Amino acid sequence: MIPKLTTLRIARPTDNLKEITDMYINGLGFKLLAEFQGHNGFDGSIIGHEQHNYHLEFTHHQGTTVGRAPTKDNLLVFYFSEHNIWQQCCQHMINAGFKEVTSYNNYWDVNGKTFEDVDGYRVVLQNSEWSV
Repeated sequence: MIPKLTTLRIARPTDNLKEITDMYINGLGFKLLAEFQGHNGFDGSIIGHEQHNYHLEFTHHQGTTVGRAPTKDNLLVFYFSEHNIWQQCCQHMINAGFKEVTSYNNYWDVNGKTFEDVDGYRVVLQNSEWSV
């Protein structure tokens, strides 16, 4: 049995560290929680909200190219139950430089919108409450 998690970190590499960090901060309203340079050849940024038990980490390994997302179905999904807040967040994504795209799985287009970052990774803003 896995004990209760205290914090979840989702980490992924990028060739566009500064741009990706800025996109996610501006698009999702995250804050820069920490950053590092030259840690075993890696630079990185950790973003999120101080009060949430999850955050995102983006890294760049100096001298390495990672390329774009492996598939169009690599997703981060955020649920918003209030329509007005969802609409505002969708506009923030566009303003931050995300591109609105048709979802690979059309399920996400029924009550949500899918956005793609400069690395080809996708974020879904779902206008519904998550339930089991």
